[in-house]
Amino acid sequence: MWKARYIYLLLLPFFLWMFVFQYGPLYGVQLAFKKYSAKLGIWGSEWIGLGNFERIFITPAAVRAIRNTFFISIGRILLEFPLPIVLAILIDAMRGKRLKKIYQTIFTFPHFLSWVVVGAIIKNFLASNGAINVLLISLGLDKVDFLTNTPVFVAMLFATANWKTMGWSAIIYMAAIAGIDPELYDAAKVDGASRWRQIWHVTLPCIRSTIAIMFILAIGGIMNAGFDQIFNLRNGVVSKAVDILDTYIYDITFEAVPNYGFSTAVGIFKSAINFILLLIANTTVGKLTGEKLYS
Repeated sequence: MWKARYIYLLLLPFFLWMFVFQYGPLYGVQLAFKKYSAKLGIWGSEWIGLGNFERIFITPAAVRAIRNTFFISIGRILLEFPLPIVLAILIDAMRGKRLKKIYQTIFTFPHFLSWVVVGAIIKNFLASNGAINVLLISLGLDKVDFLTNTPVFVAMLFATANWKTMGWSAIIYMAAIAGIDPELYDAAKVDGASRWRQIWHVTLPCIRSTIAIMFILAIGGIMNAGFDQIFNLRNGVVSKAVDILDTYIYDITFEAVPNYGFSTAVGIFKSAINFILLLIANTTVGKLTGEKLYS
């Protein structure tokens, strides 16, 4: 270690960052078990044990946020997780490297747009007097309440999330596909396999480990249902149906009389659920496919 001291010195900024931003804030976790008073400070505040956690399950807004979080997250896994895989396979199947790069750029570009910008564009286009409804009226059709009709709004969440993130997520699968031995495809062609058969029997099995790892991570983040998107698109009409735990924590912390103990308890509850689901997903996927995030 002494001989490589300068290399280890390069790690020092990383360890400082980890300590300041990852381990340092753990000091505040005890707020979840206290009735916090700014006058008394964290150490001096009254210890109430699991009182804040019990409050989560008797507060209607918190229960609703938990239900919405699970519903939207499961919808994201079903409707958003497979599409990057499909997109990666379709782009890989294109003829010509130039065409592949063009389509990859087109699909990846939305990732670099902030949800603040995307949300403003969507609201302008999908408002009752927006461009889409003006077009519908000009065609003799009825207007659609994209932003105030709850089922339509939820569908719009999934559609816009796919548009924004699908290309970026596909990069991982495209990298995995690029690592497949071309001789496997040649052997499949010799055996008379069609393009679909090559995808089913060569491409998908070869990227199975990547799909498994990404799926485990998706399950482990199931309580993170997309704060940036929902926060920038929600409105008072649909908020009860789409407010998730992250937006609920924001609301009770910054848009009401703050209760930092309760807010911290909700955050810890969310992280605990994610951790448990990560363990379950890792074990289940490992038994089904033999691939694990960790042993």
